[in-house]
Amino acid sequence: MATSSNPTGNTTGFDVSGLLDQAVSQFRGLNTREPGQWPWLPKAALFLVVALFVVAVGWFALLSSTLDELEAERQREPTLKSEFENKLGQAVNLAELRKQKLQVQEYVTQLEKQLPGKAEMDALLSDINQAGLGRGLLFELFRPGQVEVKDYYAELPITLRVSGRYHDFGAFAADVANLSRIVTLHNLALAPPARDASGALSMEAVARTYRYLDATEVAEQQKKAAAAKAGAKKP
Repeated sequence: MATSSNPTGNTTGFDVSGLLDQAVSQFRGLNTREPGQWPWLPKAALFLVVALFVVAVGWFALLSSTLDELEAERQREPTLKSEFENKLGQAVNLAELRKQKLQVQEYVTQLEKQLPGKAEMDALLSDINQAGLGRGLLFELFRPGQVEVKDYYAELPITLRVSGRYHDFGAFAADVANLSRIVTLHNLALAPPARDASGALSMEAVARTYRYLDATEVAEQQKKAAAAKAGAKKP
C-alpha cells in the first residue's frame, strides 16, 4: 500500500514556524523615528503597550486618591462615633433634657424679674439710699456713673462714700443683698477713723445695679453687632 508523508511533520498544513518567523521579522530594523511606517504587528503591539500603561497610570492615580479619602474617613470615624454616642444619649434622655430646659428657662425668667426696667431705676437708687440711712450711715457721696450697655442688659455703677460704724456697714451690705433687685458691691475700702470722730469709719465702694434692655434697645444692640460683624469680614 502506498503512503504519503509530509517532510515537516505537520499533517494539518499549518506552518506555525513560518508564521513566527514572519512575525519576528516585522520587528527587525524598525525606525523609532517613523512609527507610522511600521508594519501592522509592531503598531498593534505598541498600541497595546501604551494602552496598558495609560490604564495602569490611571488606575494607580484613582486608587491613590481613593486611599487618601479612605484614610481621611478612618480618621473621622472616632469623632463621628463620639458624636453619635452623644446624640444617642441625648435622644434617650430627651424627655429629661426638655424638663431641665424648662427649669432653666423658669430660673432665667426669675432672674430677669430681679432686673429693673429703665423706669424703675430711680426707685432702685432710692432703695439703696434708704438702706444706708436706715442703718444710720451718712452719705458723703452718692454718684451714679455712665450706663454701660451690654448685649442683653445694662449696668449702672454708683460710686458711694459713707461714714458710720463698722457693724452698720455690714448690716448695710446685707440689706443691699436682700433688695428685690440685683445690686452688687465692689471695691470696698474702709478708712480708719479721724482723731476727732470717735468710732466712725469711712467706707468707699462701687455699687453696681443691672437692668434689662427694652425691645428697642435690644434691636439697636443686635443692629450694632451685625454691623460690627459685617465690618470684620471686609478685607
